[in-house]
Amino acid sequence: MNNNQKPITILGAGAWGTALALYLSRFGQPVYLWSIETSQVKDMAAERTNKQYLPGFPFPESLHPEPDLTKAIAAAEDILIAVPSVGYRDTLTQIKPLLSAQHRFLSVTKGMDMEKGQLLHATLREVLGEKYPYAVLSGPSFAKEVAAGLPTAVVIASQNKQLAQDMQQRFNSPLFRIDLSQDITGVEIGGIVKNVLAIAAGISDGMKLGANARSALITRGLNEMILLGNALGADTKTFEGLAGLGDLILTCTDDLSRNRRFGLALGRNISKDQAEREIGHVVEGKRNAELIVQLAHKHAVNMRICEAVHNILQNKVNAQEAMKDIFA
Repeated sequence: MNNNQKPITILGAGAWGTALALYLSRFGQPVYLWSIETSQVKDMAAERTNKQYLPGFPFPESLHPEPDLTKAIAAAEDILIAVPSVGYRDTLTQIKPLLSAQHRFLSVTKGMDMEKGQLLHATLREVLGEKYPYAVLSGPSFAKEVAAGLPTAVVIASQNKQLAQDMQQRFNSPLFRIDLSQDITGVEIGGIVKNVLAIAAGISDGMKLGANARSALITRGLNEMILLGNALGADTKTFEGLAGLGDLILTCTDDLSRNRRFGLALGRNISKDQAEREIGHVVEGKRNAELIVQLAHKHAVNMRICEAVHNILQNKVNAQEAMKDIFA
């Protein structure tokens, strides 16, 4: 079992950031949990749970909600970034003057830079420079199941072997297995594209097109993921593993997936705005569909399913027309 006693700071107290904070603090690791929503952090400190995003899971003593960003950054050398992609660049900009030479980063955000349409590791390098070791964590992992202590397996990717090994040691347990990779680009691409494909799978199921159609969408969607990844220099093997196929199956087939539920609503002719309001959390696939399509066009990659989702979200076609086009 993991008994790493070095503190870690988690930026972002949504469901995923909170689930990882719970997981690590249950091993006695000192965890500092910060959010831009100061009132939420103060509520978590008082109530010793995250009623807003992950209710029902009490905080261990070693989990410390911290409303002060300066104190949160100073509390640990290892910084885990779990903010939504829309706030990723701003968060990095905020913490830049607070960093020391010893800081290291692990990103668990699945999305793209909203300002420049690039992968998030490129944004970190752009904002913070090249000097900080950096890793990404991704794979089939619903926050609620991690918080509940159910078995999970994910991938940590980094070009820095020491950081990768340290993070593996920090996180690895019989309930949370860690595979290691050096393919940061592939792991990030898998975590982005699967959200858009999950919207497509949800639309299909919302329209009651059946299990055959869902299976075809997943299979063809995996091919789109591989084509884009290869165009960006990623390793095909990455997409055959947890960060690719594993996360894709999870997100496309289980209703804990916000992106799938969003698609289900669209397939039932519920409006985008109403669907997102009912979900009550960030739907990363909705935010990133346009960026994925732009990236695909830039690299001359045909991503028919992702483009169909984008066209639905842009009101260029309705769900029925888009599904007919996909299966034509």
